[in-house]
Amino acid sequence: MELVTMVKSKQSKTVEFVEAEPRSALEEFVGYNLKRAYVTVQHDFRATLGQDGLAPRVFSALSLVVQFPNVTQSALARMLGIERSGLVAIIDELEERGFLLRTTVPGDRRVQALVPTQEGQEALKEIFEAVREHEARLLKNLSHDEKQTLLRLLQKIWMVED
Repeated sequence: MELVTMVKSKQSKTVEFVEAEPRSALEEFVGYNLKRAYVTVQHDFRATLGQDGLAPRVFSALSLVVQFPNVTQSALARMLGIERSGLVAIIDELEERGFLLRTTVPGDRRVQALVPTQEGQEALKEIFEAVREHEARLLKNLSHDEKQTLLRLLQKIWMVED
């Protein structure tokens, strides 16, 4: 947002000065900027997929189950960077939608593996198209090289955990 100041000059003409909005001291922090960017991305993501669409974490889980069929719940939680207990509601939602099945792992019936259904695989294809359009819209002001640089930098940050 810009602040506009109207001032009368000596010649009785109105002159318009545009002042930049005061910047927050928070803007010097990477974390603050990441959070602001994430809020924008998440809001548009949810708007793109609609009210009944998958939340970002649920979308990510489905994507990984389709890519790595028979992944265990523990392995999926590690891949997502979340606690295993936080995964239960995500898996429940995907199972309720008919997108995946829980199966036992041969040799250890206590461990459950996750298998995508045909319906889940087909849904994911449609969702991927929508998410690609969502990202293209949000990142339209970045060049291809800038997008690749952004991805590399973000991955460097979250890979510090590993």
